[in-house]
Amino acid sequence: MFSRLRSDIQCILDRDPAARTAWEVLTCYPGLHALVLHRRAHWCWNHGLKWLGRFISHSSRFFTGIEIHPGARIGERVFFDHAMGVVVGETAEIGDGCTIYQGVTLGGTSLYKGVKRHPTLGRNVVVGAGAQVLGGFMVGDGARVGSNAVVTKPVPAGATAVGNPARIIQAELDVKREEVASKMGFSAYGVTQNDDPLSQAMRGLIDNAAAQEHQIALLWQTIDKLSAQRHEADCVPGDAARSEHFEADKLNQLVGK
Repeated sequence: MFSRLRSDIQCILDRDPAARTAWEVLTCYPGLHALVLHRRAHWCWNHGLKWLGRFISHSSRFFTGIEIHPGARIGERVFFDHAMGVVVGETAEIGDGCTIYQGVTLGGTSLYKGVKRHPTLGRNVVVGAGAQVLGGFMVGDGARVGSNAVVTKPVPAGATAVGNPARIIQAELDVKREEVASKMGFSAYGVTQNDDPLSQAMRGLIDNAAAQEHQIALLWQTIDKLSAQRHEADCVPGDAARSEHFEADKLNQLVGK
């Protein structure tokens, strides 16, 4: 029990720059209190003490502002940051290392009992403030859900979901952008639909630079190929050789300009 508590405290110290000491986290972080109380409620729920589990959950909601159904499953090193107004449904599952901000709802869209109604979050998922994740689907490992997004469909691992209704931003594009940004000495704090105009302009410049680098690489590949063909043509007399020379010279003049 104490090792789990130490792990919870340490994960908050690692992820929240405002957290200064373990004592401060233990006494002043409602997200930690909600987790500790949920484990008691979840134990009661699984051992047939349904009313007691619900009562502990209700008391936790009163003291922390975080409503977690005692039937929900929560992994290790989960961080509810600020977390006022968070709602986690009965069949929801939260994987290890997830971070959930204030106002998030992990809710259901079905009224049928005994079925999976609420989402499952994989490992290291980040759900932004005010996001609504609704339905019995999977949000893959390392995925991100933007602030105020409304997600009703599965999110692939490593992808980002933003907007209402949510759309998926391919993870490959984000990785490519970050690689180019790191070369330029710039990295945006986050990629969301409603970034300020300066961030949008910088992303446009980064994408444009990446496209130009790709075009330049293709151009040099073509030059190398034509140079090799020209070298071979030096040994071939006749019109074919003259044609090869003409094409290569034309491309070299273009590049020279």
